[in-house]
This record gives sequence, C-alpha cells and structure tokens, in this order.
Amino acid sequence: MSLINKQAQFATAIGRLLVWCADNNHTVTFGDAYRDPRLHGAMGEKKAYGAANSVHKLRLAVDLNLIINGKLAQPADYAPLHDYWDTLGGAERIANDMNHFSFEHNGFR
Repeated sequence: MSLINKQAQFATAIGRLLVWCADNNHTVTFGDAYRDPRLHGAMGEKKAYGAANSVHKLRLAVDLNLIINGKLAQPADYAPLHDYWDTLGGAERIANDMNHFSFEHNGFR
C-alpha cells in the first residue's frame, strides 16, 4: 500500500477513534501529530525530541491526551482507547507511550 493511502486510512481511523471517545465520554485533547523534518530530522535522523524513525514524521501517528477529572490520565486508563484502536487496524500499543496511536510502516510504529 502506498504511503498516501496509508495516511488517508490513518486519518479516517483517528476520526473514528475521536468519535468513539466522545460517544463513550472520554475527554481527549491533541498532543503531537506531524513532526516536521525541519525540526525533528528526516526519517532515520534524530533531532530534537522523539525517535529517529518516528512514524509521526510520516503523518501516521498522533498522541492523544486522555483527561479524567480535569487531569491527565494514567497509562493504564488508555486501555479502552487502545482496545478500540486495535479494531481499526492500529499499530500495536507501546507500553511506555500509551497516549501514542499509530499505524505501522516498514516495521516502525
């Protein structure tokens, strides 16, 4: 599948996740989405924060902040969101980065 087609599928899946969150009374805000290579480096290059091979650089990842009682949720609180994300074809969750929702590309997630 071409990268542009995967990006389009990812955007649709994120939209579905956001609607699911709203329908299930989960308050979310956006964190990082696209990481511009002028600041973060090209794929495979590490500049600033984040991984050298972050799929944020390919427009295939979004960090969502889950808010519970006005505060940022704990990692375990993201499990229902990830369970739904799994049904949308999302990449395997990253245990130490639970606010990260992505599609896999060339082995990176």
